[in-house]
Amino acid sequence: MIQDTKIQELQDLINNANKIVFFGGAGVSTESGIPDFRSKDGLYKLKSIYDKPYEEMLSHHYFKNNTETFYEFYKSFMIKKDAKPNNAHLYLAKKEKEGKNIKIITQNIDGLHQLAGSKNVIELHGSIYRNYCQNCGRFFDLDYILNSNGIPRCNVCNGIIKPDVVLYEESLNEMVLTKAIIALQEADLLIIAGTSLSVYPANGLINYFFGDNIVVINNDELNISNKKVKLFIKDKVGKVFSKLN
Repeated sequence: MIQDTKIQELQDLINNANKIVFFGGAGVSTESGIPDFRSKDGLYKLKSIYDKPYEEMLSHHYFKNNTETFYEFYKSFMIKKDAKPNNAHLYLAKKEKEGKNIKIITQNIDGLHQLAGSKNVIELHGSIYRNYCQNCGRFFDLDYILNSNGIPRCNVCNGIIKPDVVLYEESLNEMVLTKAIIALQEADLLIIAGTSLSVYPANGLINYFFGDNIVVINNDELNISNKKVKLFIKDKVGKVFSKLN
């Protein structure tokens, strides 16, 4: 009964909001079969089959110094091409299509929000669907990476191709950050879902939200400094959105 009351409160907040920002992390995509990173079953808790922990293998220095092994790991663990949008992705896309002003800020690189149909998606950490030659800048799609043997190389200049994803030790794109900040400043409802808010600088972005209505949908409560959470729902993100109209 308490959970039903919270679902109705969330529905009312969405219905009454003029501009919504959905700020999502890895927990948004777990119901699509994509594992998260830091939960008890997350990628970083698994025993690595390589020479380094998986978290280190997602760093810039590891990509630079161990490019072929990076791609072995990346293709096996980071790309889930058969994953489908779940109820969270589908609900947000549906509401946007109905005319609701929703901007999505995602820490995920899986492209599931776009596959669901959302147009206003700000990808903080890039996308597996974009890859570029570090030498000439030419872009390549995901299939080119998947069909490459060893280190993917540019078919024009033979330069090494890098996924357009933000690795540890790399900075976020300034233009993307600016878009996220503006969206948060303009919003009157912020929904934070499926994230531990432990990755810098993404975790600091919510400080740019100045509205009164913050909703958290997560398995764990979040310690959000200087911010008051209006509604906390402890549950799976897709499950919560499946109950909304």
